[in-house]
Amino acid sequence: MLFDTHAHYDDPKFDADRDTVLASLPDQGVSLVVNPGCDLPSSRTAAALAERWPHVYAAAGYHPENCAPCREEDLDVLRDLLKRPKAVAVGEIGLDYYWEENPPRAFQQKVFRDQMALAEELDLPVIVHDREAHADSLAVVRAFPRVRGVFHCFSGSAEMARELVKLGWMISFTGVLTYKNARRAVEAAQAVPLERLMVETDSPYMAPVPRRGERCDSRLVRYTCEKLAEVKGISFEECARITTENGKRFFRIP
Repeated sequence: MLFDTHAHYDDPKFDADRDTVLASLPDQGVSLVVNPGCDLPSSRTAAALAERWPHVYAAAGYHPENCAPCREEDLDVLRDLLKRPKAVAVGEIGLDYYWEENPPRAFQQKVFRDQMALAEELDLPVIVHDREAHADSLAVVRAFPRVRGVFHCFSGSAEMARELVKLGWMISFTGVLTYKNARRAVEAAQAVPLERLMVETDSPYMAPVPRRGERCDSRLVRYTCEKLAEVKGISFEECARITTENGKRFFRIP
């Protein structure tokens, strides 16, 4: 069985068939899913989906692209959501310097730090989004040595991956690992010990080869796992077992 450690079923792209897709996952070999929030409404939806489906767990947080409305009192709302039984992480949080229209970098950093502090307070791991912000993301991580997390959809170098492993962090790969131009991701996967790796879809985005360009869902996580198994020189079955165990351990899922 596989563990899709990052999928956004709160996304409107699933409005037409969300229940059908989620209901099908156990029979399609996907035993667990974590649905992170990106703002307060999506975090509430993630929590509701986790309460409805036994194989779905939730995270709550402000994504850097969506963090501009974040106020001090919103952290109290996140705190309440994160105290629910099936809330397993603070996320999706982090930094995104790719889009010019994103919130100012200084504000992104403040919201990131505030949520790292919340994770430390609640003793929860974090799910980090890092796009074109590697140095600043690492600086925030180093400022919170008691917080552990995962860099999801990892886009950094092999050297950055090694640094995160030394800090006790996890690395997760999406379908990007299957793309022809994914040399950097492959090198990073080669550099990370098996016990620090997880797989994800980031649904509905970044569908893997051979389904690239389609709407992604958790059923496609097997293609990323197959590619990771190839990169690490192990069987698909072994890779599925290890990444599932890693995800359960990281998110503290029994």
